[in-house]
Amino acid sequence: MSREHRPSGYVFPLPGSALLSTWREGYSLSKLKRDVMAGLTIGVVAVPLSMALAIATGVPPQHGLYTAIVAGAVIALTGGSRFNISGPTAAFVVILFPIVANHGLGGLLIATFMAGAILVALGLSRLGSLIQYVPYPVILGFTAGIGVVIALLQLPDFLGLAGVELGESTLHNLMLIGQALPSLSLAEVGIGLITLAALLIWPRLKTPVPAPLVGLAVGTLAATLLLLGGIEVDTIASRFSWELDGQSGSGIPPFAPSFTAPWHFPGADGAPLDINFALIQALLGPALAIALLAAIESLLCAVVADGLTRTRHDPNAELIGQGLGNLVVPFFGGITATAALARTATNIKSGAFSPIAAVVHSLVVLLAVVALAGVLGYVPMAALAALLFIIAWNMSEARHFVHTLKSAPASDVWVLVICFALTVVFDMVIAVAVGIGLAAALFIRRMAQLTHTQRLAAPDTGEHFPPEVALYKVSGPLFFGAAEKAITTLRVIDHSVRVVVLDMREVPSLDTTAMVALDTLRRELGEQGVGVIFVGLPPRIALKIKRSGIKREAGKLAIVSNLAHAQRMVRRWLGSSIAQGI
Repeated sequence: MSREHRPSGYVFPLPGSALLSTWREGYSLSKLKRDVMAGLTIGVVAVPLSMALAIATGVPPQHGLYTAIVAGAVIALTGGSRFNISGPTAAFVVILFPIVANHGLGGLLIATFMAGAILVALGLSRLGSLIQYVPYPVILGFTAGIGVVIALLQLPDFLGLAGVELGESTLHNLMLIGQALPSLSLAEVGIGLITLAALLIWPRLKTPVPAPLVGLAVGTLAATLLLLGGIEVDTIASRFSWELDGQSGSGIPPFAPSFTAPWHFPGADGAPLDINFALIQALLGPALAIALLAAIESLLCAVVADGLTRTRHDPNAELIGQGLGNLVVPFFGGITATAALARTATNIKSGAFSPIAAVVHSLVVLLAVVALAGVLGYVPMAALAALLFIIAWNMSEARHFVHTLKSAPASDVWVLVICFALTVVFDMVIAVAVGIGLAAALFIRRMAQLTHTQRLAAPDTGEHFPPEVALYKVSGPLFFGAAEKAITTLRVIDHSVRVVVLDMREVPSLDTTAMVALDTLRRELGEQGVGVIFVGLPPRIALKIKRSGIKREAGKLAIVSNLAHAQRMVRRWLGSSIAQGI
């Protein structure tokens, strides 16, 4: 084999490959202007979304803003997609909310750090093709379930219900909401409905001003009028307070994110977190789920961005970038981040050229925190709940969900429904694990159905074999799910058969389980005085069989390339050893 055609070895994924590729293409002032304008647009969109998603997760709104500032910039500079915009996303709400409930903000930040380390390991292991192995019904099932859970979590704020402390159990939360319905506030419902109407109507006007900004502005104006009229309305400033370096206030602290170790943030009991093995063990499952979901969402987002722009992303570099962002952001008070599809699509439509647009978006959010924290405090909670209703609806992909229920095979429908139900009733960690397990089991079953063994008559082959020979054709992959079914047929042979010929030219793969089954079959037939000939195995599979030790008892097994060779082997065996039983 020539040097040019030798398979290449491990290639280290290059962090920041997206940024480097844009520089190689040539970066000019005009392209910088495009990035700045796109960054300004997406930054304006990111401010309300980051606050709303942080609150939905169960933490104060500034932590969502810090995520967009720090993780948004770090991932853009070190990732493999030119257009991905990263920050807090709705997909994580279902995973993060229970972590906050059980382990507080500190536990969430440590879980984020652990997930970041897992993502870096996935990228370094070149597992960027991970998304290909998660079936569509699983993704659709848990995203639809997440949409339902997000909407449910917003009902208390949208309806203005008093004294509702939601937990991680959906059924229990529904009961709490039902018990609190008599405390419904018409003022809060009015603000929510006005905001919802603005969010639904504004996009139809086709203006460049983002709908989330307009919707929250309309909701904030309505809340201000109610407050001036003496009617109490729940806002960010009335709900949240802060204390930092001897200073305190309500709403959002008007400071840039500062370095603070994650374990210094409070746990579920309000005290600084005590890191121990039990905590790490408890957070490992959620961290794995966060990493898996971050990988799926960021790579899906990058694929969509490539389709819109006819570019190509580096999936492994993107995983490393996502991992580095989630490793760094907990030290600045930010929560879990990944690429956001809606913000990425807006970024592309706004004319972005490079990851610099994402960095500009982070700077815009930073400016909003430093200069407009007081104004952001006036945003009503009902308006944020209405914004999250829209996000939940878009995430649920209701049309695709219904279409899949109507058109998909029954097995895929069951996977979809089970993933959806587990996400809503329990949590996404269980839903993803069970969903992937079910999908894998169905895949194994389908592959096993493709594998079969058929006895052939001489006229079917064009080769002549004596009556003492049984010729079988084995088709399909021989693996643990199909080997026993395929080989069981071979155990039922006539007493007159002295040689079994297995035509395996249509066997593309063979695993250890199949080799053990073949060896067992060869031993059983050998005890009956029957020889076995394998025909047409690919060289790599034939080498596997030889290495496994199956071909150690000469005279009872042969591996040949074609049926003509098998015919000659049969004549030699039957002619020389028919009296000795092969």
